[in-house]
Amino acid sequence: MAWYKDQLAPPARLGRARSFPSSAGCVPTRQFAGGGAAPHKRRSCAVSRQATFAAAAALAAGLVLPALASARSQPPTTITVSAGDRAYPETPVSVELPSPLPRGTYVLQPSDGTAPVPAQTEVVNGKTRLTWIVPGLERGQTVTYRLVRASGRSPASPNSGVVVRRQGPDAEILVNGKLFTRYVTEGANKPYYYPLVGPTGVEITRHFPMQKDVPGETKDHPHHRSFWFTHGSVNGVDYWSEGSKTGKTVNAAYEVLESGPVYGVLRTKVDWIAPDGAKVCQDVRELRVYNTAHGRMMDFDITVTAGDKPVTFGDTKEGSMGVRVASSMDVTGGKGHILNSQGDKDAATWSKRADWVDYWGPVAGKTVGIAMMDHPTSFRHPTYWHVRDYGLFAANPFGVHDFVKGAAEHAGDYTIPPGGTLVLRYRILLHEGDAQDARIADVAAAYANPPTVEVR
Repeated sequence: MAWYKDQLAPPARLGRARSFPSSAGCVPTRQFAGGGAAPHKRRSCAVSRQATFAAAAALAAGLVLPALASARSQPPTTITVSAGDRAYPETPVSVELPSPLPRGTYVLQPSDGTAPVPAQTEVVNGKTRLTWIVPGLERGQTVTYRLVRASGRSPASPNSGVVVRRQGPDAEILVNGKLFTRYVTEGANKPYYYPLVGPTGVEITRHFPMQKDVPGETKDHPHHRSFWFTHGSVNGVDYWSEGSKTGKTVNAAYEVLESGPVYGVLRTKVDWIAPDGAKVCQDVRELRVYNTAHGRMMDFDITVTAGDKPVTFGDTKEGSMGVRVASSMDVTGGKGHILNSQGDKDAATWSKRADWVDYWGPVAGKTVGIAMMDHPTSFRHPTYWHVRDYGLFAANPFGVHDFVKGAAEHAGDYTIPPGGTLVLRYRILLHEGDAQDARIADVAAAYANPPTVEVR
């Protein structure tokens, strides 16, 4: 494999906030336009990509040892991860490699001889990006890995890693063989993700209105559907509420369905349709779910693109990246609590700007929580939070007039110029315990400033 040695670039020191959306390996597939209506015949680069991988046990049993035995014939790549002056909890790490890799299954072998770590590759803009999960780093700690190619290829298994697959007009995501969430495209004026299954195996978002007779649940705000993205004023049209005169967001295409040992990706195109049927704009939303050992972690990136006319996201509190927590987690009427990065608690977190917010409480006898973190590159970071003590939990960078006393009526308006884009980026962690137990401040810091990675 002299080609690899010849192309090896000088050492590069990289700090990655996270993997950017994948763009490799498209194959034609049928699309369901109009939020899951009957399939049409147009073919496009909507894909169902199954990344080549094996679960950690399969790698160790059938793939890793042959790879290590043949490592002498392959010039190894050494990767060093450094914590620097802070400690890190479990966190995904990504790096662009200086040379391309052939398709196959790869693992990272720690220099201390401990168990190999599954790695996942994708090609973005012609470069190979490698992603794996670092189990945690102490302050000042450095971990060195050797990247090796396993000798065999393993088909995707529904019982290991993260599996993303179609289910009729919808899609579902499984983590190690168990349902994590479904992407629901029909029955409402927006696509949404329901349920969200937490680390204890119990669903931790409210079931109403998808299920109407769950004991102990509140039944207010039927447009709060588990986990969703939309907004209450786009060119003056309400997409947040549900009614005959509101707008709708429609699943237009599946771009990527990718499964793997480290993460799975569901990337979709969504059209924003006004009440008169006109298409106002389109967004591409990517949900990347990681195979973490502690909790369920996902990154949600949204890129809204205007067409040939300007698109204004208006100043209203009714938006935008929303979760409705299980009713037993509510602060009012439940036993839940809310905390933000500024130290505000419960009802005092509403309208505040913060790097992150955590909402936790009891579900089925155990304390669980949902933390949402705003990335530094996300629009108007740190975002404002439309988080209520009755169970609504939303990041909203637009509602300045409602959130800031004395602000002008349209202070939070933002107009995307024709052909322009608006980017929102969030990390969500479903965890056990409260914010301190789950180290939410450290998880958010790792999202904003991941460990340093060196490749040589």
